[in-house]
Amino acid sequence: MSNIGLEDSVKMIDATLAKARELNLSPMTAVVLDIGGQIVALKKEDNSALMRADIAIGKAYAALGMGISTAVLEERAKDRPWFIDSLASVANGKFVPVAGAHLIRDDSGNVVGALGVTGAPSVKDVECARAGIAAAGFQTDPD
Repeated sequence: MSNIGLEDSVKMIDATLAKARELNLSPMTAVVLDIGGQIVALKKEDNSALMRADIAIGKAYAALGMGISTAVLEERAKDRPWFIDSLASVANGKFVPVAGAHLIRDDSGNVVGALGVTGAPSVKDVECARAGIAAAGFQTDPD
């Protein structure tokens, strides 16, 4: 399995934040984690709220840990909140099952990382994440 590199990660985050500016959203934070859950790149716009970096990391970590977008996890949490609480405990609190994170897939469909975005309503976080992934030449799963 390969990992996403720094250059692609920065390109992805820059495109994500550009989409947020195009939509005139609140200050955003975006992070790319590699397949091992390590931070490759993180950008926090000026005046982004204090906890946004941790939230973005938690979203991306949740997507990687479960192998699905956090939009899907958010829906599952409605039916099985005890399961989601257990996952958050197992992940030592780094598990945020709220829409805004997607797996990053290469041309072969292999997962190479995850992008987590926060700062706007979740539906807009998702829109920005999808735009960033596509702009960097990668793919993700449908929700």
